[in-house]
This record gives sequence, structure tokens and C-alpha cells, in this order.
Amino acid sequence: MFSLVGQKALVVGIANDSSIAWGCAQALKAQGADLAVTWLNDRAEAHVRPLAERLGAEIMAPLDVTRPGELEAVFAQIAERWGRLDTLLHSIAFAPRQDLHGRVIDCSPEGFGMAMDISVHSFLRMIRLAEPLMPDGGTCMAVSFFGSARVVDHYNIMGPVKAALESAVRYAAAELGPKGISVHALSPGPLATRAASGIGHFDELLRKAAERALTSQLATIEDVGAVAAFLASREAKNLTGGVHPIDGGYSITA
Repeated sequence: MFSLVGQKALVVGIANDSSIAWGCAQALKAQGADLAVTWLNDRAEAHVRPLAERLGAEIMAPLDVTRPGELEAVFAQIAERWGRLDTLLHSIAFAPRQDLHGRVIDCSPEGFGMAMDISVHSFLRMIRLAEPLMPDGGTCMAVSFFGSARVVDHYNIMGPVKAALESAVRYAAAELGPKGISVHALSPGPLATRAASGIGHFDELLRKAAERALTSQLATIEDVGAVAAFLASREAKNLTGGVHPIDGGYSITA
């Protein structure tokens, strides 16, 4: 029903073949998009580069958003190689373990600042760099979670952080809508990803989510990828600013 042939997409956040970003990368490629893929560091490269090569990624580069200049270097490569960008997929989040496993009110200033910078502000920085590469419009997406709006046991400081991310999505959508650039938050239910494994009692969270889901099953990275690919299409150009649940109805149950 839609095609991404000829589109240029940057996918940030692949750690392995269980990553949400990997599901999105596969879906974007399947619909015809050309890919740029990043990895966090040298250790991650061993896992991510083979996946990027499997999809024929045209640009591959390290990206640690806490290291000055790395983000700008990635976008400089995109500008030089492609001259434009159609889709940005941001799927990174982090909080120091001690702060993630503690009470929200006990979160350290340093931990809170780091969580907000990596999980939220880096998305805004990416959008700002993507904007001049999207003269004819484009799509920017980040990954959120139901814990932004409801208290989820053991999600702790990431709840307020994801709430900030979703608010940033709305404001960015308002600012960039006149330029034809849409901004979205993908909100899958709990998924067994490497990043999620840092959340305390995560197996219990997965079990409860499967029980509550109206479809009686958890979302998959392929489910998330399918939604991301549609939102990247021109057919979805009049959608923006939304938080899109991909959770089998989990988020609407009491």
C-alpha cells in the first residue's frame, strides 16, 4: 500500500537483533528505504555492523551522544553522501543503574541529568540536525513506553524521563509541522530487549503485560517496525505529534 523506495533513513539504537531499532530498520529496508545505521562504541560494533551489512546500510558509524562531535559527524556523513534525510528513528535511553533501581525522589542530580540528556535531549539535537536535510518534509520518531503516563512498578525514573520525551515530541511536532516534518513517539508494551533488561523485576512486568493485553500477547519488534515504516511514508504525512501504542491494548486496560 505504500513504498519507501528512494527514501533515506537514519536508525539510531540498534544493539542486537532483539532491539526495537533493529525491527524498525528491517521494516524500513523492506519497504525500500536506504539506511544509515550507528552503534554505540567499539564493543557494540561487533554486534551491530553485521546486522547493518545484512541490510545493505550505506552509512555505518559510531555514535555516542555523550561524546562531543560524534552526532555532528554522523549528520555530516549523511549530508555528504545523501544530501538529505527523510526519516530519523531514535531508540536510545539510559539511566545509571543506581538511579534506575531507586526511588524517583532519591534520583541523583547527575543521574537525572544524564537520563534526560541521553533519552530526551539527544532526540531534540538529532531533529535540529535533521531539519536542514528535510527541505521537502520528513519523519522523526522516538521510542517511549506506557510508564510515561501511568506508574509502572520498577520503571522508576524512566517514567518521568519518557513523559518528558513525549512532551518534547508534541512541541517539536508543533514547531516543524509547517515544514512538513512530522514527529512521533512509538510506544510499544514491554519487550525483552537488552535495554529493558536493566529494569528491576522485568520478567514479572512482561508476564503481567501479556496477561493484561487484549490480544493476550506482547508486541514484537516487527510490530513496532511495521508502524514505524507506515509513519515514514508519505501516506502518513498528515499524522504528527502522536504517541502511538503498539501493545495489544495493554495501555487501555485498568
